[in-house]
Amino acid sequence: MHIAIDPKDFRVTGEGKFKLKKHDTKIEDLYKDKRNYRDMLDECKEGINELQRMMYAHDRYSLLLVFQAMDAAGKDGTIRHIMSGVNVHGISVHAFKQPSAEELDHDFLWRTNKALPQRGRIGIFNRSYYEEVLVVKVHPEIILKSQKLPAECTRDLDKFWEHRYESIRDKERQLWRSGTRVIKFFLNLSRDEQRDRFIARIDEPEKNWKFSEGDVSERQHWDAYQKAYEEAINATAAKHAPWYVIPADDKRNMRLIVAQVVLEELKSLDMHYPEVSDARRAELQVYRKRLEND
Repeated sequence: MHIAIDPKDFRVTGEGKFKLKKHDTKIEDLYKDKRNYRDMLDECKEGINELQRMMYAHDRYSLLLVFQAMDAAGKDGTIRHIMSGVNVHGISVHAFKQPSAEELDHDFLWRTNKALPQRGRIGIFNRSYYEEVLVVKVHPEIILKSQKLPAECTRDLDKFWEHRYESIRDKERQLWRSGTRVIKFFLNLSRDEQRDRFIARIDEPEKNWKFSEGDVSERQHWDAYQKAYEEAINATAAKHAPWYVIPADDKRNMRLIVAQVVLEELKSLDMHYPEVSDARRAELQVYRKRLEND
Protein backbone atom coordinates (compact mmCIF):
# COMPACT_ATOMS: atom_id res chain seq x y z
CA MET A 1 0.00 0.00 0.00
CA HIS A 2 1.66 3.22 -1.15
CA ILE A 3 0.67 6.85 -1.53
CA ALA A 4 -0.22 7.43 -5.18
CA ILE A 5 1.69 10.68 -5.47
CA ASP A 6 5.34 11.60 -5.63
CA PRO A 7 6.51 13.84 -2.75
CA LYS A 8 8.85 15.49 -5.26
CA ASP A 9 5.76 17.22 -6.67
CA PHE A 10 5.77 19.42 -3.57
CA ARG A 11 9.52 19.96 -3.26
CA VAL A 12 11.13 23.37 -3.76
CA THR A 13 14.93 23.35 -4.10
CA GLY A 14 15.68 26.85 -5.34
CA GLU A 15 15.85 25.93 -9.01
CA GLY A 16 13.70 28.54 -10.71
CA LYS A 17 11.46 31.19 -9.19
CA PHE A 18 8.98 29.93 -6.62
CA LYS A 19 5.45 31.34 -6.87
CA LEU A 20 3.17 30.46 -3.97
CA LYS A 21 -0.01 31.13 -5.96
CA LYS A 22 0.88 28.28 -8.30
CA HIS A 23 0.69 25.77 -5.44
CA ASP A 24 -2.70 24.32 -4.56
CA THR A 25 -4.06 24.32 -1.03
CA LYS A 26 -6.21 21.26 -1.80
CA ILE A 27 -5.76 18.23 -4.05
CA GLU A 28 -7.77 15.10 -4.78
CA ASP A 29 -7.95 12.68 -1.88
CA LEU A 30 -5.06 10.24 -1.68
CA TYR A 31 -7.18 7.81 0.36
CA LYS A 32 -10.43 5.97 -0.32
CA ASP A 33 -11.99 6.35 3.12
CA LYS A 34 -11.08 6.90 6.76
CA ARG A 35 -9.93 3.30 7.28
CA ASN A 36 -7.76 3.40 4.17
CA TYR A 37 -6.24 6.67 5.39
CA ARG A 38 -5.35 5.10 8.72
CA ASP A 39 -3.81 2.06 7.06
CA MET A 40 -1.69 4.23 4.78
CA LEU A 41 -0.54 6.45 7.62
CA ASP A 42 0.23 3.47 9.85
CA GLU A 43 2.41 1.95 7.12
CA CYS A 44 4.42 5.16 6.84
CA LYS A 45 4.73 5.45 10.63
CA GLU A 46 6.03 1.88 10.91
CA GLY A 47 8.65 2.61 8.27
CA ILE A 48 9.69 5.86 9.97
CA ASN A 49 10.01 4.09 13.32
CA GLU A 50 12.14 1.27 11.90
CA LEU A 51 14.46 3.64 10.07
CA GLN A 52 14.79 5.95 13.06
CA ARG A 53 15.92 2.97 15.15
CA MET A 54 18.55 2.23 12.53
CA MET A 55 19.58 5.89 12.48
CA TYR A 56 19.97 5.80 16.27
CA ALA A 57 22.16 2.69 16.10
CA HIS A 58 24.16 4.01 13.14
CA ASP A 59 24.77 7.28 15.04
CA ARG A 60 25.99 9.32 12.08
CA TYR A 61 22.93 11.26 10.91
CA SER A 62 20.17 13.31 12.46
CA LEU A 63 17.03 14.73 10.90
CA LEU A 64 15.54 18.18 11.55
CA LEU A 65 11.92 18.72 10.52
CA VAL A 66 10.82 22.36 10.44
CA PHE A 67 7.08 23.13 10.36
CA GLN A 68 5.88 26.59 9.37
CA ALA A 69 2.33 27.67 8.56
CA MET A 70 -0.39 30.18 9.09
CA ASP A 71 -2.46 29.74 12.26
CA ALA A 72 -4.87 26.77 12.23
CA ALA A 73 -3.02 24.98 9.43
CA GLY A 74 -2.59 21.87 11.59
CA LYS A 75 1.07 21.80 12.62
CA ASP A 76 0.41 20.27 16.05
CA GLY A 77 -1.91 17.57 14.74
CA THR A 78 0.39 16.64 11.88
CA ILE A 79 3.36 16.23 14.21
CA ARG A 80 1.28 14.23 16.68
CA HIS A 81 -0.26 11.88 14.11
CA ILE A 82 2.95 11.14 12.22
CA MET A 83 5.40 10.82 15.08
CA SER A 84 3.17 8.99 17.58
CA GLY A 85 4.58 5.66 16.42
CA VAL A 86 8.23 6.61 16.90
CA ASN A 87 10.13 5.67 20.05
CA VAL A 88 10.04 8.72 22.33
CA HIS A 89 13.79 8.40 22.95
CA GLY A 90 14.42 8.95 19.26
CA ILE A 91 12.59 12.25 18.79
CA SER A 92 12.40 15.71 20.33
CA VAL A 93 9.72 18.33 19.66
CA HIS A 94 10.22 22.03 20.32
CA ALA A 95 7.53 24.67 19.92
CA PHE A 96 8.93 28.17 19.64
CA LYS A 97 6.71 30.93 20.96
CA GLN A 98 7.45 34.61 21.55
CA PRO A 99 11.16 34.97 22.50
CA SER A 100 12.05 35.41 26.16
CA ALA A 101 14.15 38.29 27.48
CA GLU A 102 17.19 35.98 27.61
CA GLU A 103 16.63 34.86 24.02
CA LEU A 104 16.29 38.44 22.83
CA ASP A 105 19.72 39.17 24.31
CA HIS A 106 21.28 36.67 21.88
CA ASP A 107 21.44 36.42 18.09
CA PHE A 108 18.24 35.19 16.43
CA LEU A 109 19.53 31.64 15.87
CA TRP A 110 20.63 31.06 19.45
CA ARG A 111 17.43 29.68 20.93
CA THR A 112 16.92 27.15 18.14
CA ASN A 113 20.59 26.13 18.12
CA LYS A 114 20.14 24.83 21.65
CA ALA A 115 17.35 22.52 20.48
CA LEU A 116 19.03 20.92 17.46
CA PRO A 117 18.78 17.10 17.41
CA GLN A 118 21.63 14.86 18.48
CA ARG A 119 22.98 12.32 16.03
CA GLY A 120 20.65 9.40 15.67
CA ARG A 121 17.54 11.42 16.49
CA ILE A 122 14.72 13.28 14.77
CA GLY A 123 14.25 16.87 15.92
CA ILE A 124 11.00 18.69 15.20
CA PHE A 125 10.61 22.45 15.25
CA ASN A 126 7.02 23.68 15.53
CA ARG A 127 7.84 27.15 14.21
CA SER A 128 11.52 27.99 14.13
CA TYR A 129 14.19 30.55 13.28
CA TYR A 130 12.07 31.26 10.20
CA GLU A 131 9.74 33.30 12.42
CA GLU A 132 12.48 35.93 12.27
CA VAL A 133 11.90 36.44 8.53
CA LEU A 134 8.13 35.86 8.65
CA VAL A 135 6.38 37.37 11.69
CA VAL A 136 9.14 39.89 12.23
CA LYS A 137 9.09 40.86 8.55
CA VAL A 138 5.34 41.42 8.64
CA HIS A 139 5.77 43.39 11.87
CA PRO A 140 9.17 45.12 11.48
CA GLU A 141 8.44 47.27 14.52
CA ILE A 142 9.44 44.22 16.57
CA ILE A 143 13.04 44.78 15.49
CA LEU A 144 13.11 48.32 16.79
CA LYS A 145 11.12 47.75 19.99
CA SER A 146 12.43 44.50 21.42
CA GLN A 147 15.41 43.05 19.58
CA LYS A 148 17.84 45.73 20.74
CA LEU A 149 20.06 45.62 17.68
CA PRO A 150 22.61 48.34 16.88
CA ALA A 151 21.25 51.10 14.66
CA GLU A 152 23.68 50.29 11.86
CA CYS A 153 22.21 46.79 11.62
CA THR A 154 18.67 47.97 10.95
CA ARG A 155 19.20 51.20 9.04
CA ASP A 156 18.73 49.45 5.69
CA LEU A 157 15.94 46.88 6.11
CA ASP A 158 16.44 45.33 2.67
CA LYS A 159 20.02 44.45 3.64
CA PHE A 160 18.83 43.39 7.08
CA TRP A 161 16.50 40.73 5.64
CA GLU A 162 19.09 39.52 3.15
CA HIS A 163 21.61 39.15 5.96
CA ARG A 164 19.13 37.03 7.91
CA TYR A 165 18.46 34.84 4.87
CA GLU A 166 22.20 34.48 4.44
CA SER A 167 22.61 33.44 8.07
CA ILE A 168 19.89 30.82 7.65
CA ARG A 169 21.44 29.48 4.45
CA ASP A 170 24.85 29.25 6.11
CA LYS A 171 23.37 27.50 9.14
CA GLU A 172 21.51 24.90 7.10
CA ARG A 173 24.54 24.26 4.94
CA GLN A 174 26.67 23.76 8.04
CA LEU A 175 24.08 21.35 9.48
CA TRP A 176 24.14 19.30 6.28
CA ARG A 177 27.95 19.12 6.45
CA SER A 178 27.65 17.81 10.00
CA GLY A 179 25.21 15.03 9.13
CA THR A 180 21.94 16.79 10.01
CA ARG A 181 19.43 16.67 7.18
CA VAL A 182 17.02 19.63 7.21
CA ILE A 183 13.52 19.26 5.77
CA LYS A 184 11.23 22.28 5.87
CA PHE A 185 7.45 22.08 5.54
CA PHE A 186 5.14 24.95 4.68
CA LEU A 187 1.58 23.78 5.33
CA ASN A 188 -0.24 25.73 2.63
CA LEU A 189 -3.67 26.66 4.01
CA SER A 190 -6.26 28.74 2.13
CA ARG A 191 -7.73 31.88 3.67
CA ASP A 192 -11.27 30.48 3.48
CA GLU A 193 -10.28 27.24 5.23
CA GLN A 194 -8.53 29.19 7.97
CA ARG A 195 -11.72 31.21 8.54
CA ASP A 196 -13.79 28.02 8.81
CA ARG A 197 -11.35 26.51 11.33
CA PHE A 198 -11.40 29.66 13.45
CA ILE A 199 -15.23 29.57 13.47
CA ALA A 200 -15.10 25.89 14.49
CA ARG A 201 -12.90 26.85 17.44
CA ILE A 202 -15.65 29.21 18.57
CA ASP A 203 -18.61 26.91 17.86
CA GLU A 204 -17.19 23.73 19.38
CA PRO A 205 -16.72 24.01 23.18
CA GLU A 206 -13.85 21.51 23.26
CA LYS A 207 -11.97 23.76 20.83
CA ASN A 208 -12.61 27.08 22.57
CA TRP A 209 -9.22 26.95 24.27
CA LYS A 210 -7.53 27.03 20.87
CA PHE A 211 -9.10 30.34 19.87
CA SER A 212 -7.13 33.54 20.32
CA GLU A 213 -8.26 37.07 19.48
CA GLY A 214 -4.77 37.61 18.11
CA ASP A 215 -5.44 35.02 15.41
CA VAL A 216 -8.17 37.24 13.97
CA SER A 217 -6.00 40.36 14.00
CA GLU A 218 -3.10 38.52 12.36
CA ARG A 219 -5.49 37.31 9.66
CA GLN A 220 -5.74 40.91 8.49
CA HIS A 221 -2.09 40.62 7.40
CA TRP A 222 -2.76 37.56 5.21
CA ASP A 223 -1.30 39.00 2.00
CA ALA A 224 1.81 40.26 3.80
CA TYR A 225 2.38 36.81 5.28
CA GLN A 226 1.95 35.11 1.92
CA LYS A 227 4.53 37.47 0.45
CA ALA A 228 6.91 36.84 3.38
CA TYR A 229 6.61 33.07 2.97
CA GLU A 230 7.24 33.29 -0.76
CA GLU A 231 10.32 35.44 -0.24
CA ALA A 232 11.67 33.22 2.53
CA ILE A 233 11.23 30.05 0.49
CA ASN A 234 12.86 31.62 -2.56
CA ALA A 235 15.79 32.82 -0.43
CA THR A 236 16.45 29.58 1.47
CA ALA A 237 15.32 26.61 -0.64
CA ALA A 238 18.22 24.37 -1.65
CA LYS A 239 18.82 20.77 -2.67
CA HIS A 240 20.44 20.04 0.69
CA ALA A 241 17.68 21.88 2.61
CA PRO A 242 14.49 21.76 0.54
CA TRP A 243 11.10 23.19 1.31
CA TYR A 244 7.97 21.11 0.82
CA VAL A 245 4.84 23.14 0.13
CA ILE A 246 2.04 20.87 1.33
CA PRO A 247 -1.66 21.40 0.51
CA ALA A 248 -3.22 21.84 3.95
CA ASP A 249 -6.96 22.29 3.40
CA ASP A 250 -7.44 18.54 3.87
CA LYS A 251 -5.62 17.41 7.02
CA ARG A 252 -5.52 13.73 6.06
CA ASN A 253 -3.91 14.40 2.70
CA MET A 254 -1.46 16.74 4.38
CA ARG A 255 -0.41 14.16 6.96
CA LEU A 256 0.01 11.41 4.36
CA ILE A 257 2.24 13.60 2.20
CA VAL A 258 4.37 14.80 5.13
CA ALA A 259 4.74 11.22 6.40
CA GLN A 260 5.83 10.03 2.97
CA VAL A 261 8.39 12.85 2.67
CA VAL A 262 9.90 11.95 6.06
CA LEU A 263 9.97 8.26 5.15
CA GLU A 264 11.66 8.88 1.80
CA GLU A 265 14.27 11.14 3.39
CA LEU A 266 15.15 8.46 5.94
CA LYS A 267 15.36 5.87 3.18
CA SER A 268 17.82 8.07 1.28
CA LEU A 269 20.37 8.03 4.11
CA ASP A 270 23.26 5.59 3.87
CA MET A 271 22.57 3.84 7.17
CA HIS A 272 23.08 0.39 8.62
CA TYR A 273 23.22 -1.30 11.98
CA PRO A 274 26.75 -1.51 13.44
CA GLU A 275 28.63 -4.53 12.12
CA VAL A 276 29.74 -7.15 14.65
CA SER A 277 33.12 -8.83 14.24
CA ASP A 278 33.58 -12.59 14.32
CA ALA A 279 35.43 -12.26 17.63
CA ARG A 280 32.53 -10.32 19.13
CA ARG A 281 30.02 -12.90 17.88
CA ALA A 282 32.02 -15.59 19.61
CA GLU A 283 31.94 -13.55 22.84
CA LEU A 284 28.19 -13.15 22.53
CA GLN A 285 27.75 -16.91 22.25
CA VAL A 286 29.69 -17.36 25.48
CA TYR A 287 27.36 -14.95 27.26
CA ARG A 288 24.37 -16.69 25.69
CA LYS A 289 25.44 -20.03 27.17
CA ARG A 290 25.90 -18.41 30.58
CA LEU A 291 22.39 -17.01 30.42
CA GLU A 292 20.95 -20.35 29.37
CA ASN A 293 22.60 -22.01 32.36
CA ASP A 294 21.60 -19.29 34.81
